[in-house]
Amino acid sequence: MSAAELLAWLALMAWAYLMLLHGRFWLAGEREELDLPPVRETRDWPRIAAVIPARNEADMIPKALASLMEQDYPGEFSIVLVDDQSSDGTAEAALELARRSARKIEVVPGAPLPSTWTGKVWAMHQGIAIASTFQPPPQYLLLTDADIGYQPDVLKSLVARATAEQQVLTSVMAKLNCESFAEKSLVPAFIFFFQMLYPFEWVNRRAAATAAAAGGCMLVERAALERAGGIGAIRGALIDDCALAKIMKAQGPVWLGLSQRVSSLRSYATIDEIRRMVARSAYAQLRYSPLLLIGTVLGMGLLYLAPPVVAVFASYPANALAAMTYLLMVTAYQPTLRLYNRSPLWGFALPLIAAGYLGFTLDSAYQHSRGRGGLWKGRVQAEAGKR
Repeated sequence: MSAAELLAWLALMAWAYLMLLHGRFWLAGEREELDLPPVRETRDWPRIAAVIPARNEADMIPKALASLMEQDYPGEFSIVLVDDQSSDGTAEAALELARRSARKIEVVPGAPLPSTWTGKVWAMHQGIAIASTFQPPPQYLLLTDADIGYQPDVLKSLVARATAEQQVLTSVMAKLNCESFAEKSLVPAFIFFFQMLYPFEWVNRRAAATAAAAGGCMLVERAALERAGGIGAIRGALIDDCALAKIMKAQGPVWLGLSQRVSSLRSYATIDEIRRMVARSAYAQLRYSPLLLIGTVLGMGLLYLAPPVVAVFASYPANALAAMTYLLMVTAYQPTLRLYNRSPLWGFALPLIAAGYLGFTLDSAYQHSRGRGGLWKGRVQAEAGKR
């Protein structure tokens, strides 16, 4: 057997495993807006407090906060926004909206960041502490980002799902913007790769060890969070959502799904903006390990680059096997492309897109070596994440 034929067989077997045995991740079937639980007709809706960490988000806050203020939630719902040392008028924009709202909204200044905490987790910690002083305290916390928008009935359905299925964490991956060329090229693949890394079907299976969440929208049972050690248990986490999911899954069922009704308000006009977003945490995902980085390069090369290269340049039967694998890859990408209303032909560009993401990951490792790992909003946070 030639080297090309061996490579073709390995890639084919890898994709066969991924499509048949890896939690059906590629079908994108775990959806927030599908199979909604029945909404209870009762006055006994749990008390909810949304906690929003916000750092230099003056352009995002008006829409994000307005979407929360307009939630059609029949129970008690309050909002705490922690202004995390912003310099762009974030707090002022939030206060202006709060003055016009009938809901209870508190806008509080964040304290300086301790060295052992990452910025977002520290801001969430402060917001949770304030929300927990409410009398009576909230039963659930909606941990949400300052760039996330909600359709009016989302909170009600999230709470209905969490209470009906006794979930301690109910998380939704917001639908990302997909309008610029950079977004059309790279955003669907980001969702595809995340599902491959954390198959949602496994995340949602109580007996499975896989745990993940999407940090933009996480409904957390407050008592379960306290049993898990509070948000301080993940104080140094750069990838805070998945770290939170891990400790919460030890307390009870968790759920993660995609959504058409929860959306990101942030746009990425250029490929470089997406590169910076990915590079912020990609090396942290690999636990800052050079060996895992090498394994990632080899694995991505086998899965995405080898099939088209062998299909074009090798002889039979290696080229036929590689072409078959390439078609499997393109097929696997189709449900995610449909979710984002992209042409099926983008599937054929997946090897090139994967190469781009591999470059972002290598850049993440390089930035870490320069002492700039985890750079976000002017903060370098990778060292806190390693503690």
